[in-house]
Amino acid sequence: MTGKTPLLLLPGLLCTARLWQAQIDALGDVADPHVADLSQDDSIGAMAERALADAPPRFALAALSMGGYVAFEILRRAPERVSRLALIATSARPDSPERAAQRRRGIDVIGRGRFVGVTRHLLPSLVHPAHIDGPIGEIVQSMAREVGAEGYLRQQAAILERPDSVPTLARIDVPTLIVVGEEDRLTPPIEAAALHAGIAGSALHRLEACGHLPPLERPVETSGLLRAWMGPSINVPERLR
Repeated sequence: MTGKTPLLLLPGLLCTARLWQAQIDALGDVADPHVADLSQDDSIGAMAERALADAPPRFALAALSMGGYVAFEILRRAPERVSRLALIATSARPDSPERAAQRRRGIDVIGRGRFVGVTRHLLPSLVHPAHIDGPIGEIVQSMAREVGAEGYLRQQAAILERPDSVPTLARIDVPTLIVVGEEDRLTPPIEAAALHAGIAGSALHRLEACGHLPPLERPVETSGLLRAWMGPSINVPERLR
């Protein structure tokens, strides 16, 4: 027994384990992390089953964006295995018709043999303007290339067919941390506020100068919040709020 908390980390669309590397490094003294591969399946249910099959019997669960959709499915299928929950840059609601149409257009482009990953033109929708140039933007683009066209198609198909998780919120009874970037364009703070309102006793934290990828964009703050979340309570130092 290591005394460390088993920690299951769920990445977002076109993201790999590199999304969480700063947290894996920072929390190594208190957590035993495992990053699920969410690029192999074309349904949220199958993603959840794959993650559960590889996870320890009971674990803390932290998820970003698409990973949040999988986290809700894990809570529906095996709530007894989750000791605490961190939801980062995600939403319980299904896509709006406009967002679903946008996803389908992206799938159509791949069908015509064009996969460009995350271009510089797309980076502003993912990260704060201050993070477009330099290592953060490069990591985002590299992760997308690693997931590739086939993985992207599977992930988008899963996202399009995901269930509405709003009814799940009231049943969540583990310590829950909610984190969102102030400049998140894809899942803006209003979505995090809805999660906070729906999950009794949850803690909500908004990060300044941050877009959709807090683990990369604000790694120190994100790691600090997760460290506090894994402790006896999820109260965090004032300087991290």
